[in-house]
Amino acid sequence: MALYMTQFAYTAEAWAALAKNPVDRSAGLKALFEGVGGRLVGFYYCLGEYDGVVISEAPDTTAVAAALIAAVGAGHVKAIKTTSLLSAGEMVAALQKSASLAYGAPK
Repeated sequence: MALYMTQFAYTAEAWAALAKNPVDRSAGLKALFEGVGGRLVGFYYCLGEYDGVVISEAPDTTAVAAALIAAVGAGHVKAIKTTSLLSAGEMVAALQKSASLAYGAPK
């Protein structure tokens, strides 16, 4: 299965609701990813441009997209950015494959 990193930013209304009723949101995310045949690897809040990071594993891009669409559809997220992750081994394999490929720069 593939790994994905999703960064998200809550709306001001979502932060207000969480401040009034603090709750661990990871159980809901765990259920979402399990519902598409994947799993929640990690869920973290952070400081900066995004409010949190979700690390998930899913069978394919369609599955992770379905889980994230369901999450965003609730209306409490204002921004989302998802990145496919490669392990060190996967990157080594990609580098090895690239050695046999040629692509010329424009002249």
